[in-house]
Amino acid sequence: MGHIKMVLRFGWPYLKRYWARLVLGVLIGLLFGLTNASFVWATKTIMERLESPEAIAAKAAGSKPVKMKRVSEVKQRLDRVVDPWLPRMGRNLDWRQVVGGILFMPLLFSIQATTSYSSSYCIGWASEQMINSMRLDVLEKLSSMSLDFFTRSTTGDLLTRINGDTAALLRCLRLGAADLVKESITLVALFFTLLMINPLLTLLVMLFVPLVLFPVSVLSKKVRRASKSARGGEILQMSQLVELINGIRIIKAYHLERAQIERYRKVSRSILRQGMRGLRARELTAPLIELIYMLAFGVMIVFIFYTRVGITDFASFLVSMLLFFAPVKKLASVHIMFEQASFGVQRLAQLLQMKPTVNEPVAPKPITEFKSEIVFKDVGFAYTNRPVLRQLHLTIPRGRNLGIAGPSGSGKSTLINLLFRFYDPTSGAITVDGLNLRDISFHDLRQLMALVSQDVILFDTTVAENILCGREGATRDEVEAAARAAYAHEFIVHLPKQYDARVGERGITLSTGQRQRISIARAFIRNAPILVLDEATASLDSEAEAEVQRAIDRLSENRTVICVAHRLSTLAACDEIIVLAEGGVVERGSFDELLDRRGVFASMARRQGIMPRGPVAAAPTQ
Repeated sequence: MGHIKMVLRFGWPYLKRYWARLVLGVLIGLLFGLTNASFVWATKTIMERLESPEAIAAKAAGSKPVKMKRVSEVKQRLDRVVDPWLPRMGRNLDWRQVVGGILFMPLLFSIQATTSYSSSYCIGWASEQMINSMRLDVLEKLSSMSLDFFTRSTTGDLLTRINGDTAALLRCLRLGAADLVKESITLVALFFTLLMINPLLTLLVMLFVPLVLFPVSVLSKKVRRASKSARGGEILQMSQLVELINGIRIIKAYHLERAQIERYRKVSRSILRQGMRGLRARELTAPLIELIYMLAFGVMIVFIFYTRVGITDFASFLVSMLLFFAPVKKLASVHIMFEQASFGVQRLAQLLQMKPTVNEPVAPKPITEFKSEIVFKDVGFAYTNRPVLRQLHLTIPRGRNLGIAGPSGSGKSTLINLLFRFYDPTSGAITVDGLNLRDISFHDLRQLMALVSQDVILFDTTVAENILCGREGATRDEVEAAARAAYAHEFIVHLPKQYDARVGERGITLSTGQRQRISIARAFIRNAPILVLDEATASLDSEAEAEVQRAIDRLSENRTVICVAHRLSTLAACDEIIVLAEGGVVERGSFDELLDRRGVFASMARRQGIMPRGPVAAAPTQ
């Protein structure tokens, strides 16, 4: 019961949004339970009508007074209503009795089926709506998390939370919650019906119910452990699948198909073993319940013969027991279903309770334009326990074209991440026009900047929609103007649907240079005063680089530019270049000044074929 409460407690804030449909489902479930119990009355009524009038009179004369007077009165009124419509032994048949005899049980079954369907539909509808809302909340939570969360998480884990965990919860609520309502009400209704027929026999049979709970409790725990282990394997398997799809060129180039399939197969075997453990536990539940049920049935038979219960009461009680243990089996399955879903619910609850490490300010200070300078004041930053920047001090005046160079791991991209406030510095502060970035809203800060990165991200939408990511609400003319400025219009108009052509996942239908020019068009339409170039031409060939560099040069006009580059020739036009190493700025100056300085920059340039004017010092080892 603990896991059922946990799942329902977690889902309640979502379910209560659809309380009207949920309450309707519960009320119809109540009718379903009463309809199930009515089959006992129907059986008893039919069995009584099979007896001769003489036998009925003799039985009435020798029977004890009925203690449940109100229940007896209700039954008598019902009997008077159906009496003209049902055949009776020793009475001539008329058309009403023929119609009633044929339709009596089908009518009850139709009511039962209708209420069962309606209750399941209402609760299932609320469950579907709940899961849809929950998935949106999970996606919103993921989008709100800081960048460090994604560096710690695997793609497989995130996809499993969004799809696998919510799917398990949906299956649990859509199927389990409906049965939990309907079958619980059915059990209560049938229990009181059994009490009315034979209280002593009912209490005797109820002694076997605790015997059902023990195997259900043990087996459900085994199912939960198996589900937890299987989910870990599914996460790993999902990550491997993402790796296979994203790395298919390398896999084929190095003929790694067999090795990747073998990795996948090993995890699949583990998932299969855990799945079979869960399957055995689930499938053992029904046979054990049926065994206990048959044991109770045997005791009931002996007791009936011992107490000499009449055939009518015997038939009624037999039908009641058959109806009673069916919901017991269903509720046992529901319990196991909730056990399976509980691990995923814990993971979802854990995710929804997480807080981003970089937060919006409570009372943000407005900033609508960039007027003077960006300042890094004694900024330090470390990834976990690995320091990257130490007491960095840097001023970038408005209109400056700043280049950033340095060996791999020197903190170039970290500087950009801090500027966009993807991370907060561990010490020091970064200001724009004197305002600390921590005091500026994400929207106001990032609308001042446009990013063109080496890793071009295009979405599987149209060309126009990808450009519009730079500024929502821009007109089609503005989109085309941005594309022309980025020298992208020429190839776009040759696409099958021009600006309405879909670019495919990650822009797979376009070349690398074309993708980069669309990202530059995105930066053009943003029209931000600060342009950040993060290795924007590093992955391009010489021809594509020339095309993209022409677009970048045009984009850089009249803007403050921060250009991170590994290819040092792209920094030749910068007003100033800083060289990062060992957590700080080790050199700064113009391109020619740094070549003449015999330092780190000159050493890096020589390795790229850019010859300084004199001998240079070796770069420090990292």
